[in-house]
Amino acid sequence: MTIDMSMPGSSGLLTAVGKRDMKFFSNQYVLVLTGCAGIGGFLFGYDTGVISGALLYIRDEFPVIKDNYFLQETIVSMAIVGAIIGAAGGGWINDAYGRKKSTLLADLLFALGSLVMCAAGGPYILILGRLLVGLGVGIASVTAPVYIAEAAPTEFRGGLVATNVLMITGGQFFSYLINLGFTEVPGTWRWMLGVAAVPAVIQFVLMLYLPESPRWLYWRDEKAKAIAVLEKIYDSNRLEEEVELLASSSMHEFQADNTASYLDVFKSKELRLAFFAGAGLQAFQQFTGINTVMYYSPTIVQMAGFTSNKLALLLSLIVAAMNAAGTIVGIYLIDRCGRRRLALTSLSGVVISLVILAMSFILQSSSSLCMDGMNGSCQGTLGYFAVAGLALYIAFFSPGMGPVPWAVNSEIYPEAYRGMCGGMSATVNWISNLVVAQTFLSIVGLVGTGMTFLIIAGITVLAFIFVAVYVPETKGLSFEEVEQLWKKKAGGRHDNCQSLLGDAA
Repeated sequence: MTIDMSMPGSSGLLTAVGKRDMKFFSNQYVLVLTGCAGIGGFLFGYDTGVISGALLYIRDEFPVIKDNYFLQETIVSMAIVGAIIGAAGGGWINDAYGRKKSTLLADLLFALGSLVMCAAGGPYILILGRLLVGLGVGIASVTAPVYIAEAAPTEFRGGLVATNVLMITGGQFFSYLINLGFTEVPGTWRWMLGVAAVPAVIQFVLMLYLPESPRWLYWRDEKAKAIAVLEKIYDSNRLEEEVELLASSSMHEFQADNTASYLDVFKSKELRLAFFAGAGLQAFQQFTGINTVMYYSPTIVQMAGFTSNKLALLLSLIVAAMNAAGTIVGIYLIDRCGRRRLALTSLSGVVISLVILAMSFILQSSSSLCMDGMNGSCQGTLGYFAVAGLALYIAFFSPGMGPVPWAVNSEIYPEAYRGMCGGMSATVNWISNLVVAQTFLSIVGLVGTGMTFLIIAGITVLAFIFVAVYVPETKGLSFEEVEQLWKKKAGGRHDNCQSLLGDAA
């Protein structure tokens, strides 16, 4: 591909003949950066999963919690509240102080929160610990995808960002194993919550030896440091191209002594379009029901007629394992099929699986469809259909709508606003997460399980339309090309970027 871009205010004309053919495992340095940054995703996933098991033992230790549903809900949701605050402020911290310092801050908050929870002598100290952990998770949810994306070669940037999502799902799976492993150990819930400090400390130490994001360094006019990092990622021919793209991009308009404003996001049409696409993806990721499944899968199984607690907990483990396995498939596909196509395929399958789930519950509740004497057999068959729908949901959601929103949000914003807009869209994700977690069971109580899943299926159809209309394809595009894409969509006069839009319309 030949790019001929004359950038406003640039010193000249950039002609880059980019043969982008690096392979996913071809650069061990990039994989190390990704793995270390991905520990933040692991902490994210572990925290969302571990509390479900720990709460059972917390209730036994503190009688004041056992009969107080508000305190139980507060203990669970306070981490989400912290994550909302952390994500909102984390975007600004990323842009002002860099991705590396943001990661270190997230680790400190997470480790401190884990230790506070481990040592808590009552519910309110426990809630404080959950808030601290949530702040760390919120900052990490913004920082890790951006850090990975800015160090990743264009041709497998999506796969590397999706690796962070694999760490999230792996953290959830590991949390269920930890819950099972500590059930017979004295101080059960304290171990469950306190052990999370270990990976936070490990990441903190590793990050001390890793570099800052090269793009952030270049934007902050620390060009020599940026190039030194890029030299470890690219060979000499490719390095020259990448440096020229950085030098010729529009990020030169944002000098280090200028501070990007949240209002700028809504004043600029191209930023509005990018943020609308990114935030919309994050909202639909939650409203299409993923955390309904992750938080309530044991409850859903019991609703389907399988009353055994052991079976319900086992299914939670299986669902988490399927979620992680599906994310691996997403890592393979996201840079081959593209973000947009993968999301649309994922949403199509999610609609089908939600309809299967809904009809299973609706038919199950209609006893007139089961002949007398065969009611138990009929109910059992429909229960298996419900479980099949649940499995099908995870199989379709995890490769697409799991990683795609995070990958897209890590690459669609200009450098000066990448942390800020990424933080804003992550905040939308966490708020949507909170809404879903707090309303699912209430809606089930009002309209029934079957109708609730039909409502989610309807929302998923809207999500499909949204992606088809508003989300462009960014597969294979550099950050500079993506920026030109939004300028074109906003009506800017950038005729020289026509060739960039061929695969992105």
